[in-house]
Amino acid sequence: MIKYINETVEYLQDKGFDNPEIGIVLGTGLGQLINHVNVLKEVSYNHIPNFPTATVEFHKGKLIYGVLEGKKVIVMQGRFHLYEGYTLQDVTYPVRIMEKLGIKTLLVSNAAGAINLNFKKGELMLIEDHINLQGSSPLAFKGVELLGERFTDMSAPYDKAINETFKAIAKQNNIKLHEGVYASVVGPQLETRAEYRMLKVIGADAVGMSTVPEIIVANHLKLKVAAVSVLTDECDPDSLKAVDIGEIIEMATKAEPNMITLFKELIKTL
Repeated sequence: MIKYINETVEYLQDKGFDNPEIGIVLGTGLGQLINHVNVLKEVSYNHIPNFPTATVEFHKGKLIYGVLEGKKVIVMQGRFHLYEGYTLQDVTYPVRIMEKLGIKTLLVSNAAGAINLNFKKGELMLIEDHINLQGSSPLAFKGVELLGERFTDMSAPYDKAINETFKAIAKQNNIKLHEGVYASVVGPQLETRAEYRMLKVIGADAVGMSTVPEIIVANHLKLKVAAVSVLTDECDPDSLKAVDIGEIIEMATKAEPNMITLFKELIKTL
């Protein structure tokens, strides 16, 4: 993997990806932050050596380098998921690349279903902890100790100072920002009523199919990390309705301006 990482990094450096400070992963329906970036370089994933390719139709599949609020950023417009047939090492490969290029902070967004019924669709949730239900770890491979500490501490995977700043920004801008636990499942099927009940019992406030692998690897690489979920549907097992993916995308798009405000205002402080 080290050989692959070096090849990818060298390619992107030659393309002008010069010492980004912050990495940003944009989740489902959350691509409009790009409109606020002064884009200097962009490369399609399928042109980058050793990079996976996004196969989900609403994920764009571009790596973008530019300036946002005076900071050099590298933005993943579209991410990779276990349910696309990738390994957890594939899913998290871009995080390793961004770290090697120079980032010190990783900001992640996703669309998630609200398990906590006090949370409503269209609202945001700051992730303060997570539950990994994807069945494995992105660190479970031979030679991982060459890239960082094998037994990575996860007692505080999300940076507390950044989370406090996020909460202050939300308050200043009258944005409803819940705080809770995100459970990451494999997907791509959505959950049954019994699964929603189980998730509630084990302490999840929201559920999705991403984010946790990237957070684990970011902690492995000693990056500061924060993540925000856009709550796109309410997962009430006692009155569960069939979910329309189009409606989920629409709800993510509707809530996106608040997430953009949070990210932009936070980046000013970093």
